[in-house]
Amino acid sequence: MRDILITVIVLGLLPFILRSPRIGAYAWAWLSLMNPHRGAFGFARSIPFAHLVALSTLAGFLFSRDRRPFPVNSITVTQVLLLVWMSITCFFALNSTEIVLERWIFVFKIQLMLFVTMMLIRGREQIERLIWVVTLSVGFYGVKGGIWTLMGGGSGRVWGPAGSMIEGNNEVGLALVMLIPFMYFLHQVSTRRLIRAALVFAIVTSCFAILGSQSRGALLALVGMAFVLALKGKRPIQMSLLLGTLIVSAALFMPESWTARMGTIKTYEADSSAMSRISTWKTLWNLALDRPLVGGGFGSDNAAVFAAYAPERVGDYVGGAVLVAHSIYFQALGEHGFPGLLLYLLLGFFTWKKAAEIAKKTEKDAELATWVPLLMRMVQVSLVGFAIGGAFLSLVYFDLPYYIIGYVVLVDATLREREKSNLISQPPKNKTITV
Repeated sequence: MRDILITVIVLGLLPFILRSPRIGAYAWAWLSLMNPHRGAFGFARSIPFAHLVALSTLAGFLFSRDRRPFPVNSITVTQVLLLVWMSITCFFALNSTEIVLERWIFVFKIQLMLFVTMMLIRGREQIERLIWVVTLSVGFYGVKGGIWTLMGGGSGRVWGPAGSMIEGNNEVGLALVMLIPFMYFLHQVSTRRLIRAALVFAIVTSCFAILGSQSRGALLALVGMAFVLALKGKRPIQMSLLLGTLIVSAALFMPESWTARMGTIKTYEADSSAMSRISTWKTLWNLALDRPLVGGGFGSDNAAVFAAYAPERVGDYVGGAVLVAHSIYFQALGEHGFPGLLLYLLLGFFTWKKAAEIAKKTEKDAELATWVPLLMRMVQVSLVGFAIGGAFLSLVYFDLPYYIIGYVVLVDATLREREKSNLISQPPKNKTITV
């Protein structure tokens, strides 16, 4: 039944996407983030729904009258430069051509559809619709995982959709941390009581799902995100007390096994998993020092590379045994060298800076002050969560952070078009001629 339902929905959307590619941008976000076909049991799992939606969106985009010019600002320029540099490092990659090409195509498809989305969506209604799609796509696993954690007394472990970038417990935990600020945003701008209540429920269950993932990195990210959310949200004191109470209550609900695992944050030296991460970071640092400009390219997480650059044995752990970067910073550094890491960090910096500028610029505008400043602050809050949790995960190419960056780009483009429209609509000032 699931297979039929998903197939009917996606195939039924294709004609509408051809007529309005904006629908395709929403559908792509839904498919790439939620991976609904992974929840099927039969033929739907093997159908390339994302490819069909992408091709339909691109076809509709080419003939659409609604597309806008590509928004050029510090964020998008850096994003394009990062993609270009990632492409350049492919020519110097240490892995096989087949694997490097496969991963480059994967990254290029994500970035291409993000760029298309930036040229199709404008205005509050369309931006909020995108936020809803992104939030519901991943938030579904927060509600599901939170309920499961509550029903099981926190004894199990929450996982993401199989075969996706957030399949792992650590990854889905961090993704939910990044989404909570936007659940809060949607709660604040929504006027319907039922929707507001549903969003409160989603926030609470997502917090339990984050703890239920048993991810120490996600816990640190949650605490850091909650602290900044309390400062950036409305009524800082009330928000601090509310979030603090929620996190503490949820933590007290969890069993002793969870408490013991989280306690290893303080004693990481005695934890083999933590030490494996440190050893992996040393490996990638050695790789970057040997190849500072281009790094190892896509696919540096392979046995040959790690064997060549792994540090000495650490206790009972042989460095390089775990072929995963375990950090967005070391992943960017190891695969794309110091220029790649610099561009990646600049992307976050420019996003934060632009969000702050827009928030300050619009806070006294009667029309925009109701949603833009809050959205920009929530982007900043989400980025804090990603910056903390991402220090322990290989998620440089994960879609979600780029969508969050895209919110700032879309708002900035909307404001520019609004200013241009106001200038055109203003009547020319009468000139006084003095004789």
